[in-house]
Amino acid sequence: MENKYIPLYRKYRPQTFHDLIGQENIVHALSNAIELNRIAHAYLLCGPRGTGKTSSARILAKSLNCKEGPTLTPCGKCPACLDIMNSIPVDVIEIDAASNRSVEDTQAILEKIQYVPVNGRYKIYVIDEVHMLSNHAFNALLKTLEEPPENVIFILATTEPHKVLDTIISRCQRFDFRRITTDDIVKRLEYISKEENINISKEALYSIAKNSQGGMRDALALLDQISVLGVNKQIDTADVNEILGKISYDTLQEITECILESDCSKSISLIDNIYSKGNEPVQIVSNLIQYFRDLMIIKNCSDKELIFSLTQINEVNYEKTKPIAEKFTVSEIIQIIDRLSYYATQIKETTNKYLWLELCIIDLTNYKNLPSAENLLNRIEVLEAKLASGDFSVPKVQSTQTTQPISKPQIQEQTVKQTAVEQPKAPIAKPVEEIKNVEIKQEEQNQKPSMQAANSASSDMNSLWVSILQSIDSPPNRAFYSNLARPVEISESKIVIAFSKEMFVKQAKEGAKRQALVDAVSKYMNISNPNIDVITSDNIDLSKKVAPVTSPIKKAEEEKNLIQQEEEEYHSFVEAKKEEQSKPQPVNIDASSQAAMVKELFDGKYIN
Repeated sequence: MENKYIPLYRKYRPQTFHDLIGQENIVHALSNAIELNRIAHAYLLCGPRGTGKTSSARILAKSLNCKEGPTLTPCGKCPACLDIMNSIPVDVIEIDAASNRSVEDTQAILEKIQYVPVNGRYKIYVIDEVHMLSNHAFNALLKTLEEPPENVIFILATTEPHKVLDTIISRCQRFDFRRITTDDIVKRLEYISKEENINISKEALYSIAKNSQGGMRDALALLDQISVLGVNKQIDTADVNEILGKISYDTLQEITECILESDCSKSISLIDNIYSKGNEPVQIVSNLIQYFRDLMIIKNCSDKELIFSLTQINEVNYEKTKPIAEKFTVSEIIQIIDRLSYYATQIKETTNKYLWLELCIIDLTNYKNLPSAENLLNRIEVLEAKLASGDFSVPKVQSTQTTQPISKPQIQEQTVKQTAVEQPKAPIAKPVEEIKNVEIKQEEQNQKPSMQAANSASSDMNSLWVSILQSIDSPPNRAFYSNLARPVEISESKIVIAFSKEMFVKQAKEGAKRQALVDAVSKYMNISNPNIDVITSDNIDLSKKVAPVTSPIKKAEEEKNLIQQEEEEYHSFVEAKKEEQSKPQPVNIDASSQAAMVKELFDGKYIN
């Protein structure tokens, strides 16, 4: 009978402190404790998964119970070592606190503590995931943990030490295991690959190490899974990404270029192809977040070695990614990551995940239109400069009224011709009358039904299309039609819209997207069961977005405001002239006028 296959993470589990990778400080402390015979009654081993907590507990147990011990190099052949290696619970009892967490389980442990060891010097209890114990179980363990029998040692292991009671932690010697570095994991994987004759490239090993998140067990499990692909060829990074379900760097770069070029149609096609291959929407968004995080590191770091260690980029991908990173600013990258994080949360919480994925990529392709902190700062700087200079001039808007108000130069010319005692006429009466007419017309328009407003603007198809889009209640459906659809015909009898791709036509003809457009047309145009036709047209330029058109009512309001502004300016000028004319003016009398006045005063008699 053939021997049963042993997974790599079990086959190459560390058997001595020398085999323990990446935990030099803990190895040094425990080794000195064994050599000095200063063994504590309880240990608490904390750290991420796959960093060597349970392995360290077994190595410590073997070092203490070995026939040649206490020693740093247990023989691995005596009954005590074999029992530990084969997980036979004689003197070393391993307990999973996740499934034995009640107070009754703890009491069962305490009842067996009084028995002496069988093959070794100590009876050692290894309680894994100890934070899963209930509070009652912790309280039952407290007194025994503080003062256990002389030949009993507790080794507690947990990935979440903050959930362990402080009274338990204070009774233990605590050791915190850190994540294993990428280089240490790669060295170990290279050694195991040579021992197992696994044909794999070093770049693939680095990819495995970076995806293991500092855990040796995860790295060995992934190497074991991918090793079957190296029978006829060398395993490369693409094979690792395929096993992990990760999107290739070339595809991520292509999506990023679509975002840079605001190519919404192509980006949605790429996302649809990725989704069709089995990638979940959350996974797609997570890959994009990781890619833009790599872009940010490339943008802010000049040391290649540091970039390679912090990211999953190799030399070839770095040369492709560097030019793309230069096209973004740091604030833009941060803003895109923030939007991706928002949509990742929404996708996790919703049932229609693909719809939110589409909305996410549409939003990203329009990232240049999003308000940014940099734009706001620029506007603030402009306002501060105007405040400092006192220049508050605003470009003057040209009026569209047929009857134009009197301009300032005309007013000044007429005033010069008037005498000092003559009151100025009121040339503003006519514009005021026109203002009242505009107000009356506006009130009449507000009282008309929405269908009459639609008929008055039917000549502008884009205006009607924008109004219909604004009547769509769902933001994802509104974004779908706004970015991908273009109007071909809009009338009371028939509405025709077109898409550039057949896949979008299919979506618009079915389900919630179809119903959203029907409801919007019915609501805006007061038509029950509107006739809506969706077609495909390759001649439509999707890059030209339909610009919102100002409604007639809003246009009348703007014209009214402009007339009021002109009226206020005229009144201000007239008041200034009145004030100037009210001041006493010096009288200049020539010689002839003076002689006439004297003659009249003295009855024509001159005094010599």
